[in-house]
Amino acid sequence: MRLRALIVLLLGLFGVRRFFRGRRVSGPQGPDVVVADDGARLHVEIDEVPGVAPTVLFVHGFTARLEEFAPQRETLRGRARVVLYDQRGHGRSGWGDVRNATFDQLGRDLGAVLDRHARTGPVVLLGHSMGGMTIMALARQRPELFGTRVSGVFLLATSAGDLVTGGVLGLTARVGKKLHLLPLWLRWLRWTAPVVERLRRPGTRLGYLFTRRYLFGREDADPATVRRVQELLEQAPFTISAAFYPSFLAHDEVASLAGLRSVPVVVLAGSDDRLTPASHSRLMAAEIGPSAELVIVPGAGHSVNITRQQVVDEALLRLIDRAGDAAVSA
Repeated sequence: MRLRALIVLLLGLFGVRRFFRGRRVSGPQGPDVVVADDGARLHVEIDEVPGVAPTVLFVHGFTARLEEFAPQRETLRGRARVVLYDQRGHGRSGWGDVRNATFDQLGRDLGAVLDRHARTGPVVLLGHSMGGMTIMALARQRPELFGTRVSGVFLLATSAGDLVTGGVLGLTARVGKKLHLLPLWLRWLRWTAPVVERLRRPGTRLGYLFTRRYLFGREDADPATVRRVQELLEQAPFTISAAFYPSFLAHDEVASLAGLRSVPVVVLAGSDDRLTPASHSRLMAAEIGPSAELVIVPGAGHSVNITRQQVVDEALLRLIDRAGDAAVSA
């Protein structure tokens, strides 16, 4: 009994019990909150425009928050109605149940935001990295939305699957699956995540070098921008990475791409993206077919919407025009 009490005490000190219970449900108060089906409170921001205008709904990437779309938000000011939200566990949104750190749940979250804040008029969905995967999950769950309420999709620096196949992580995943050790390893990662979070220090040189290598390409980074992205990503606790990592290992939404063939699509990636390589975008565009416009930005990396804003903004405005035409035809 004494040993058990000591273990419980230690876990309580490190915050593990709270992490596994998934009780981080605190979120913003006020009108711009969407409550997910498991109780997570999702922070939503809306830029309204007078009259009838298309809605662009932004879905941010892993460990980021809605502020990553600040450049595109400014470009669309007065041109379109903009809806942005923090994905669960990110930014000002709550967790809900930590066991729901899955793309299935993220797809349902996006559907809830869409149902609440984009009920009428043409809607364009733009997802960066994990945000694009969230859109694919929604396309699998609710294909009837695409071509009716959703009139366009922008898949930005994302992938439909096979994310962890090469390098040390890929080798570890393959060996873990073969020896049936992967569940044990992932459980250990989640248990140690709160301890790592307490020891982590933001703004380090190592964090800067990691951000520079994996979020930027050879030709699209300056030190100030790298530090800005580093600061944005380091605001997310390490527990988020630990909770979602199994979902990235299992991510496979190639079949859901068929649901996007009924709407105009832009698939855009940087040629030097190390997280979601441009080859993944080429495969997605080929799978979607003629409705997809493929844009590969030379020398750009994963943060292409920040470092090559003009290219991304122009592609987005073209998509909005195409989506409007498609909505009128429908």
